Amino acid sequence: MDSKILEIFIPGPAGRLEAKYYKSKKPTSPIALVLQPHPQYGGTMNNKVVVETFQTFVENNFSVCRVNFRGVGKSDGEFDNGQGELADAAAALDWLERENFDNSQCWVSGFSFGSLIAMQLLMRRPEINRFIAISPQPNAYDFSFLSPCPTSGLMLYGKKDELVPIEYINELNKRLCSQKGIKVEFQSVQEANHFFSKNENSLVKELDRYIKKEIALY
Repeated sequence: MDSKILEIFIPGPAGRLEAKYYKSKKPTSPIALVLQPHPQYGGTMNNKVVVETFQTFVENNFSVCRVNFRGVGKSDGEFDNGQGELADAAAALDWLERENFDNSQCWVSGFSFGSLIAMQLLMRRPEINRFIAISPQPNAYDFSFLSPCPTSGLMLYGKKDELVPIEYINELNKRLCSQKGIKVEFQSVQEANHFFSKNENSLVKELDRYIKKEIALY
């Protein structure tokens, strides 16, 4: 399966963006964009959680792209505190949509800092109809912009996340579950930490379950 994963460069606002891309053979297949963790803490698109998420989309017949933000790997530019990274994500989504103009669904996913960028992108792009936020950090970043959250999705986190006290997750859950017409599912993985170290299998199982369930609704 890996042999079909292409290394590509996407034109971005600060120069070219390095990305990996898999195109489904199925016409009108759904698309997904997967976003990396924080570049200043060693985050790249080859982070284990990002790669596992990407693979899970591949195995569910999505056309899927993961991308290095500006200044990471072979991507041009330099870190821009989230603003530029959001512009990079938007450029990557534009590219993915052009390549798959007949897509049936549009998903966005991100891990840690990537989940913040994914949720900000979601607020700006009405065509995104599902999201998966992995290890969000509402204690470090303000998620109040998600009121109201425009679409249903999954918030997936480790029960033993050492970076995010559980009350912040519960608070976010309380805020998002009161919205009518959308369902944001909060799902914890029992033994997992922030990085899902040694818990990748449980992570993949939850991702796969959610993707299959939501695809079936269409």
